Amino acid sequence: MNKDVIYIDVEDDITAIIGKIKASSEKIVALVPPKRVGILQSAVNLRLLERMAKNANKRMVLITNNQALIALSAVAGIPVAKNLQTKPEVAEIPALSVDDGDDIIDGAQLPIGELEKTADITNDGDESVNKAINSIDIDEKSVSVAALGASVAKKFNKTTSNVKVPNFNSFRKKLFIGIAAAVLLIGFLVWAVMFAPAAKVIITARTTAASVNATATLGGNAATDVAKGLIQSTFQTTKKDVSVDFTATGSKDIGEKATGTMTVTRTSVSNSALTVPVGTTFTSGDLIFASTQATTLAGTQIGPNGIIQDSATIKVVASNSGETYNLSARSYQSNVSGISSDGSAMAGGTTKIVVIVTADDVQKASAALVEQPSDQVKAQLIKLFTNGEVVIDDSFTIDRAPATSVPAIGAEATGKAKLTSSTTYTITAIAKSDLEIYLKANLEKQLIGKSNQRVYDNGIKKVKLSGYAKTGDTSTVKIISTGQIGPKIDEAAIKEQVKGKIYGEVQSNLQAIDGVSNVDVQFSFFWVRTVPNNIDKITVEFKLENE
Repeated sequence: MNKDVIYIDVEDDITAIIGKIKASSEKIVALVPPKRVGILQSAVNLRLLERMAKNANKRMVLITNNQALIALSAVAGIPVAKNLQTKPEVAEIPALSVDDGDDIIDGAQLPIGELEKTADITNDGDESVNKAINSIDIDEKSVSVAALGASVAKKFNKTTSNVKVPNFNSFRKKLFIGIAAAVLLIGFLVWAVMFAPAAKVIITARTTAASVNATATLGGNAATDVAKGLIQSTFQTTKKDVSVDFTATGSKDIGEKATGTMTVTRTSVSNSALTVPVGTTFTSGDLIFASTQATTLAGTQIGPNGIIQDSATIKVVASNSGETYNLSARSYQSNVSGISSDGSAMAGGTTKIVVIVTADDVQKASAALVEQPSDQVKAQLIKLFTNGEVVIDDSFTIDRAPATSVPAIGAEATGKAKLTSSTTYTITAIAKSDLEIYLKANLEKQLIGKSNQRVYDNGIKKVKLSGYAKTGDTSTVKIISTGQIGPKIDEAAIKEQVKGKIYGEVQSNLQAIDGVSNVDVQFSFFWVRTVPNNIDKITVEFKLENE
């Protein structure tokens, strides 16, 4: 069978509760009282509710753990359940326990005069019993005979008990405790009523997404100017010598070169002198020698026996080192015409092959230098931004100076060769505050003509910086983000509107505002049920419900 659950508010009166029960369409009505029982603390009200439920052919159940309310409902004959799932039943009325006599003073120990004083008390025993009996409501059918007897016995026992001797020390102690408790209670009540009440109004507003996609010019130290598309930027840089070891692969004979002399004789007929310059080559097969000194041959002369030609001897050296240049005396072909050349025995040439650095070796090492990882340097530079700047990841640049090889190209390499380049690393970032200014300005451009809207989220948490480009001295970056735009709600006006109101009134008033989807009120303590009249005690929090 279905049941109707009715939640009772602290401010509901008995008429309102009766109206809710009558309005229920179910035969079983479960009443859920508040923590502060309030109106249900009266046995008369409970009996009125029970009688009305019977007249309306309804069965009423109380959902509570309050022992005082359970006892009252037992007297009224109303079933009680601990929660909505447990079976309801009428609680039993516990029998009242009589005094165990531990605090009774033995009358035999009292003086005769004291015993005489108690005589008139015991004579009234019958009257006290009658009063106890008369105090029982005979209309309450659920009261048991045992309870009636216990009540009468207790009344009678109190009238016939012996006189107790008062303990003034205990009385004084209890008095002081009572005064202290009263002071604390008053102080607590003042604090609870005057200072403790506070409320937080949580407003959930529906917002719509608004995108930002703009290219900004990085202005360096120049201030951010949204109208000009300029945003202030900062950078971090470091300079390091980056090197790579490589193996030389070239070879070269660095032995001694053979030397000797060359006798040159003029063969051309002319009275003009003939010059043989330094570096004149003399070839024998594939082997070449060059002169290390110049000479001039005189013109042709005619003597008694015929033509006389001039000759001279000059020093020569082999073009390369090696023992193959150690030649015997022979004739050579010269690159200077008009002369003949006869060389002496050439000697002193030796062979010594060594490893040298080649241009190809340096080129390969340069490629390896460029491929060296730079992530660690980049991470170190990013750590230097300590004020929450947003780093432009694409702006990380590496500027390498011309590399230097040791040994140089063509030089002998006795071990590993090394290529070193002075490298400058740079990365750029934008201050978070400047980005927020730029994003908000771009979003507010979209609100032109919409006076009832405002920016709730400028999109700083979702911002992305990409497409970094540098042309000459000008650098640009693309700023992409998504903000939230929603209804304009005045926080000060909200505080004035909700002060002094209960939870339901705050909800109904604020949810009527266009764009507000939900309203919640959190009170500072459980006994606070009304928003304070002091707006300083009211906090307004906005939450976004993105579409």
